[in-house]
Amino acid sequence: MNDKIKLLEVFDNLYQKRNYTIVHTAPEFTSVCPKTGQPDFATIIVKYIPDAVCIELKSLKIYFNSFRNDGIYFESVTNKILEDLVEVSKPRYMQITANFNVRGGISSVINAEYKNENFII
Repeated sequence: MNDKIKLLEVFDNLYQKRNYTIVHTAPEFTSVCPKTGQPDFATIIVKYIPDAVCIELKSLKIYFNSFRNDGIYFESVTNKILEDLVEVSKPRYMQITANFNVRGGISSVINAEYKNENFII
């Protein structure tokens, strides 16, 4: 288990018999451009249908903050977040949307999605 995943905590989902959607929006995400060393800013949206557990919010905030000094491309950080959150929470469905601020006249939105093979939406 990597150090970032260790930051994430979960709690029991008391409503496992019901499909419901949880949406967490983090408008202050930061990482670093690996090419220029300049900071990148994004709004990260985590949308998921939990199964046995839900993601604890304070740990999610600390997890997001752990990327602050990481040199990582937009596509990589979005997929890394998805992989880490799926590993600890094992949801029925999850989508990560990373809406990066404009840099050099270009804005970027990255979507990464996971669906448990046994779950039908």
